[in-house]
Amino acid sequence: MPSGTTAVVTTCTRDCPSACGLLAHVRDGRVIRLSGNPDHPVNRGTVCRKAPAFLRRMHSPHRVLTPLRRRNGSWSPVSWPDALDEMAERLKDCLNRHGPESILHYMGFGERTALKIVNARFFALLGGVTTLRGTLCGGTGYAAQSLDYGPRVSHDPLDLANARTIVLWGRNPAATQFGLMPLLRQARERGVKVVLIDPRNSESVSLADVHIRPRPGRDAFLALAVAKRIIDEGWQDQEFLALNTDNLEGYLDVLARQSLEELTASCDVDAAAIDALAGDYVQGRPTATLLGWGLHRFTLGHEMIRAVDALGAVSGNIGLPGGGVSQGFEEWGPYDATLWGADLHPPRRTLLMPQIGREILEATDPPVAMAVITAANPVCMAPNSDLVAKALDSVPFVVTMNMFLDDTADHADLFLPCAAFYEQRDLVASYGHNLVGPLIRAVAPPGECRSQFDIFMDLARRFPFAGDFVKSEEDWLRLLIRPLLEKGVAWDDLWRGPVRIPDAPLVPWADGRFATPTGRFQLLTEVTACADCRDAARYPYQLLTVGGARHLCSEREPGDGDGPAELSMAAEVALRLGIADGSPARMVSTLGSLVVTVRHDAALRPDVVVCERGGWIKAGQGVNRLIPDLVSEVGQGTPYYEARVDVEPLS
Repeated sequence: MPSGTTAVVTTCTRDCPSACGLLAHVRDGRVIRLSGNPDHPVNRGTVCRKAPAFLRRMHSPHRVLTPLRRRNGSWSPVSWPDALDEMAERLKDCLNRHGPESILHYMGFGERTALKIVNARFFALLGGVTTLRGTLCGGTGYAAQSLDYGPRVSHDPLDLANARTIVLWGRNPAATQFGLMPLLRQARERGVKVVLIDPRNSESVSLADVHIRPRPGRDAFLALAVAKRIIDEGWQDQEFLALNTDNLEGYLDVLARQSLEELTASCDVDAAAIDALAGDYVQGRPTATLLGWGLHRFTLGHEMIRAVDALGAVSGNIGLPGGGVSQGFEEWGPYDATLWGADLHPPRRTLLMPQIGREILEATDPPVAMAVITAANPVCMAPNSDLVAKALDSVPFVVTMNMFLDDTADHADLFLPCAAFYEQRDLVASYGHNLVGPLIRAVAPPGECRSQFDIFMDLARRFPFAGDFVKSEEDWLRLLIRPLLEKGVAWDDLWRGPVRIPDAPLVPWADGRFATPTGRFQLLTEVTACADCRDAARYPYQLLTVGGARHLCSEREPGDGDGPAELSMAAEVALRLGIADGSPARMVSTLGSLVVTVRHDAALRPDVVVCERGGWIKAGQGVNRLIPDLVSEVGQGTPYYEARVDVEPLS
């Protein structure tokens, strides 16, 4: 380490399953580099491309360093006392005139740490405000797997050491979970076979021995085809199916409704690939299936996930070391759930996150009179973005807490500048592994930036409940991690580096008992053909808005990648339309149009176009403006991938 530089242990808090252990390298009061923590059991000293980009953003001259108040359409600086005085008075006025449900707390996923629970408790102490239900991300997967197993529990990533085959089903760790790469590379070095199932050539194709490209939204039929092939060959784990599952007859009936040829046609995967994948699941066992978040993004995403779960059961990979069908973990699970404050008030109104625009506009008795947005950029990231912007413009007073004037800030009245993760103290669990990592304050926040915790503590001093609510970071953290402390985790150990949750299983369901009402695994008994022909005549391409390797969702800054979004198309399709590589085009959906730059992809399916999500509207991107605000049938998730588009050359 260079002379005069110190390394501070910290953990990435961004909306990523890796929650990587990091080292913040500090010189002269400034973080000059973020590197991977070599002592972290999962990411093992590695770091993704987003980390240096995040650090660059934090040092950007565009970062907001003082509270801002919008007046007459323009931002002007305001002091913290004035900002919080006005915020408190506005909250009190809403409470007095309309009741607590006139206040919306939009708590996003941009930063998931223990102390964010205290933010929610603040609003509970106001009497219970309007909050959110549903999700822009993983709710469908959680709900689907909970139907099969009981509350979702995944295999610990360290259990990949026991796998002989790994199936990345809609998962792209090379771009969106880089912290898993050391374990996957180690598996490859051991000779483990890796199968990638993805409609496109994702960044993870370099890991794979085999790449299967099903028709988007038809993964359930692929899973059924493989299971049918296994059963036809007599390879199924009959003992597990007989003793540990319910609904076996109903599931076998689902398999019998279509021939293998019909199933392969439905998913558009050839029979040879089906046969090989069946072998991978049985002869290649233990087979670890890692489900990605792409499967969530369909109205019937639960059927796809449940069909893959059932394939895991048929092939004998459930409860098996090195096997399993794993999707995620509960990042709030290690903490004391009572501190959210749900017991402090009667049940209150919730608004659907996937349809937040129309939900705000249609809210009555009372209407939304004030919105407080934390760790989120819904105008950019929620579907039907123009409607979300219109909805926020209808709210009399909007507060947003962030680091940059993003698309949502353009529709806010008060902007409160926040600290970066390495500028505050906290703890963070993960939805990608079983570790809890520390945030240790490496440097002070620049300018007048403050952590959300500090903001809410200061705000609370203006309310009667301040005496019970206002505490130090350590006092609140000790309360929040009471369950961990009771399980034997030492307070001091949490601050030295990541600590594993003591009772988290390495291999869930190993005893064959499941957390369902009957104690048995629940096989699905229905699969519905997705209605993907709904707009296919006018809009022939399925739009996949994927996570990229360089940016995490909408974490950008002004001037970062301005200009049209890049849209990948099958090269032969683009050429047939007269669109050269690198040429401008217009992408059109039922909601409007967007100018894009087309990039040819020789390996892409001809019925698919791909665009990275997260580009700002004000930068000329904003792809969610074209995506309808639908809701998944299970889990109240957001089916982004139901969007269909056409692509037209610009004359």
